[in-house]
Formats: sequence, structure tokens, C-alpha cells
Amino acid sequence: MAAQNTATTDTPQAGSAHSPTGRQWLALSVLVLSQLAVWLDNTVLNVALKTLADPTEGLGASPNQLQWSISSYTLVFAVLLFTGGVLADRYGHRRLLLTGMVLFGATSVWAAYAGSATELIVARGAMGIGSALIMPATLALIAQVFDERHRATAIAIWSGSSAIAIATGPMLSGALLDHFWWGSVFLVNVPIVVLCVAGSFAFLPGVVTRVRQRFDPLGVVLSTAGLFAIVWGIIEGGHRNDWTDPAIVAALAGGVLLVVVFVLVELRVANPSFDVRLFRDIRFTGASVAIMCTFFGLNGSMYYTSFYLQGVHGQTPLECGLSIAPVALGVLLGAPLSARLVRAYGVRPVVTAAMLIATIGFFAYVLLDEHSGLPLFWVFLILQGLGMGAAVAPTTEAIMAVLPADRTGAGSAVNNSLRQIGGVLGVAVLGSVLVSVYRDRVTPQLDGLPPGAADAAGESPEATRLLGARLRLPRLSDIADEGFVHAMHVASVVGALAAAAGAAIIWWAFRRSSAAARSTM
Repeated sequence: MAAQNTATTDTPQAGSAHSPTGRQWLALSVLVLSQLAVWLDNTVLNVALKTLADPTEGLGASPNQLQWSISSYTLVFAVLLFTGGVLADRYGHRRLLLTGMVLFGATSVWAAYAGSATELIVARGAMGIGSALIMPATLALIAQVFDERHRATAIAIWSGSSAIAIATGPMLSGALLDHFWWGSVFLVNVPIVVLCVAGSFAFLPGVVTRVRQRFDPLGVVLSTAGLFAIVWGIIEGGHRNDWTDPAIVAALAGGVLLVVVFVLVELRVANPSFDVRLFRDIRFTGASVAIMCTFFGLNGSMYYTSFYLQGVHGQTPLECGLSIAPVALGVLLGAPLSARLVRAYGVRPVVTAAMLIATIGFFAYVLLDEHSGLPLFWVFLILQGLGMGAAVAPTTEAIMAVLPADRTGAGSAVNNSLRQIGGVLGVAVLGSVLVSVYRDRVTPQLDGLPPGAADAAGESPEATRLLGARLRLPRLSDIADEGFVHAMHVASVVGALAAAAGAAIIWWAFRRSSAAARSTM
């Protein structure tokens, strides 16, 4: 069934060929703040993970529950972005943005008052539904508000806004955890939602381009089930430390099969929610996969960074948040710089170099140990942020450049969904590597402890330290620190390899000519 377009306008479209007006900048501010809420929810939780694992101050969450507390949000977010983009194109981008913000605010309150780790995981998944409605609308509205001459700059600002969340999220979370209970980290979303709703009515265009497309429920079910099975298999495989377990093998194989079926179904649907045909464009594919690799490394490293700072170095949540902040400095430097460099040299050399810088930042964790000073750690974070900031804006603009005007919502959903899928896999894979390597490292050193106590102590560094405090065995704390650092080294190598793969893909995908690459910007 072919898509049919009708348009109604509540307010005039703001874009023009002249310099952006004050109203356009205010509209961009609303869109950046809306995206900030989504990003903030990812970053505030990283600092809270150690608190959530505490049975007294938190929910006594196990390592795999901690991974799911992050992954449930990003997984639901990723798979429903396809549907969110279709709904935005059909019912209006501002309308979907408002709906998503209200839902996001309500479920944030639910997460704040969750009574168990399981309830928190479910609430976080519900928050992902709201985010899936917000994100496609923000990028599509930028395309409405700004003309081609200024759109790249607006997208660079939009992309760079993630740095604000990376910087403020951990610091805000740390400050709240120092004075309030863990649930307070989710309540920060409420005032942001109120501001975004008010700003949307005041400054965003109410253009409604109704794209009469059939919904794709089969595609949503297949993608959700397939990704869930893969992520469950990865997380549970690390938790059980048995990758030959029939349940793990079945989950991973079944998940891959469902994803393959999903692709085949989407190729046959006249108006798919996730247009697989877009990947016929080599540059679209290369940019999309590169973004996925970048967020794989970043989200995975942020997962174990919190445990390194709070567990090994004994930092408070606020100190941890402040220590993570330098990564945002790198993003803030990289995002605007990349826009100028791409105009001069093209996407291929700039983004390849950016991803190699990020690779160095991820790999450099192997130089850290239990006694490393913070200045060295900050250098590595700045490198990560610089590479991420310089890579994301050009690749996002390259993706948007190949999309037809009436598919900007669904197309931006592809962009954002691959970011989130990369992040989900980063937490799942690197988190599982961390758990498996840690257990293998410390288990032989727990000989002499009662069998049940030894098994419990090997689950995580927090469990090892807790048992050491209870049995008054200080050596267990040293074992936990050494074992975690070793596991972190292994995980960092895996994250660096993913970023390096992204650099190679960009270099290959944009190989035809630098002039052609620049034409996408």
C-alpha cells in the first residue's frame, strides 16, 4: 500500500534561507533539552549502580539485574524507535514528542519508587517507550525548523548535547545519592519534562505531515523478540559462566534467527517501519554501523568505569560523577570541530581519525591499575569523548542526507535505534566479559572459604568485599580489586576492537571519493 501524504499546519514552518531567527534557536533549545532528558536517564544510572547493588542502601541487585536495569531501557527504546518514527511521520512530530515526554515523566516517577530490582527493570522498560516517541521527533523537527544551509550546524549542536548529559548526569546523580535515596536520580526528569512540554507548545512548528502507512506489528514483534533473546543470552551467559548451556545457545541462536526473519519480512513489506532498503546505500550503512560501534564501546566502558572509581578507588557517588565529567569535555571539543573539518576534508578521513582516537581511549584502560592516579584516567576519558563527539555529528548528517523528506521520522529512528542497539550490546557484551573474567580470576583465590560463601563471593567485586568485611578478611578486598582491574582490562580491549572496526567500516564505506563524501554533509 503506497504511502499517502496530507499536511496540516498549526504554526508556520520556521526554516528560511537567511540566518536562523531567535525563535528557531529557541525551538532547537527545546529539542536539545528533550534529547537531554533521554540521555540523562542513561548517564545518571551509571553512578547509581553500586548503590543499587547494596542490599541496605539500594535494592541488593545482582550483576545481571544491574545489566538489565540499563538494558531494559535501551532495548525497548531501540526496538520501538522504528514504530515511534512511523507514528511521528503519520500523526505529527510535535504531537508525538509531547506524548513521549508525558509518558517519560510518569514512568520516571514509577522507577524512582520501585520496590525491587525486578520492578525497576520493568519501569525502566516503560521509560524506554516514552524515549522511543521522543527521539525520532527531535531530529525530524530539526529538519523542519532549519533549512539545508543551517541544518548541519543544528544537528551538530543536537549531537553534541549528549555531552551535557554525559557531564551533568553523573555529577547530578552523585550529588543526589550523597543526600537522598537512589530513586531521586530518576525524579530529575520531571522538571525537564515540564519545561519541554511548555516549550513545545510555544516554539515548535505544528506541521503535521500525515504519511498514511500501514503499521508493521509483525516487524515490531520480531525485532523485539530477536534482540531480547540475544541480549538475554549474552547477559545470562556471563552470569552463569557457561556458554554451552542449552538455554544460552538456544536464546542466542533463536535471537539471530528472529533478526534474520525480521529483515526478510521488512524487505517484503510495502511500507516497513524499519526500511532495510536504506542499507543499500553504502554510506548510509557505513555511517550507521560506525555509530553502533561507537556507542558499543562508550556505553560498555561507562558501565565498568563506575565500579572502578567507586569500588577500587573508594570514591563517593559525587566524586565518581565529577571524575567521569572530562569525557564531556572531549565531546564538546569534538562535535563542533568535526563540522569544520568535514567541510574541508570530507567524512572519510575525519570520522576514521575520530574513531581511531576513541579506540585509543578505550584501549588505554589496560594501563590503569588499583593505584593509578586520576589525571591519567581523565586523559583517557577526554580521548573517548573527543573521538565520539567528532564521529557522531558527521555520521548522523550523512544518514539524514539520504532520506526522503517524508521519511525523516522513520529514518532518524534507524539512526537512533542503532545507537541504542550498540549501547545495549556494549553493556551486555562487556558486562558479561567483566563478570566471566572476574569470576575465573578470583575463584581459585577463594579456596578455604565455605563452599556456599566462596560461590557468593565470586559473583561480583561487591560480593567479595562484603564477605571480606563480614568475615574480617581484608585480603578479600585486595583480591576483589585486583580481579576487577584484570577483568576491566579484558573488557576494554573488546570495546577498543569494536571502535577500530567502526573506523575500518567508515574508511571502506566512504572510499569512492572525498568529494562524494562531502556532498552528503
